[in-house]
Amino acid sequence: MSKVARTTLCRHCDDAMQLRAATLERLLPPVVEAAPGGPLRQRLIDLLGRQAAVVNEAPLQVSTSVWPATGERGEPGAEPAFTSLRRRLVEQYRRPFDQLFGDPDVRVQLGDPDVTFALTQLVGPIVVARLVGLPPVTPVGCARLVDDFLAARASDRDRRAAERAGRVDEADPNDR
Repeated sequence: MSKVARTTLCRHCDDAMQLRAATLERLLPPVVEAAPGGPLRQRLIDLLGRQAAVVNEAPLQVSTSVWPATGERGEPGAEPAFTSLRRRLVEQYRRPFDQLFGDPDVRVQLGDPDVTFALTQLVGPIVVARLVGLPPVTPVGCARLVDDFLAARASDRDRRAAERAGRVDEADPNDR
């Protein structure tokens, strides 16, 4: 970064914490947007594929060193900009998924999904593959993650419907 750019950035920040937050945000990959319409499966595959591309293209060393820097120090009176930075980053990156899962048509299809848990199921494998050095998740892999997610949601919806109708399978799911 040039001296002029650095000076300009410093002028827009009230303190070192805001400067740190602005610097971290510049280092992190851009947020992907959800597709505006179409079938749920295709929208999820598109969104997950774009998210996988961001994860796979992000410099691993920078990403893994930046993330701990966003956490709370646990010090009394910690600056709000510092303690809320991680929360703001999480909200920023999950926004496209919140928008998708908040769509009334999607809620009719999926019920009332826990978006945090859905992110764990959908994006978690992509991040883990990147962190442990496995091959990147491909578009075919993204489609498989989406299909598994949708199948699990359908199975859960069917199970709940059966419970409401009084047709509960008494077999222990752990008994094989």
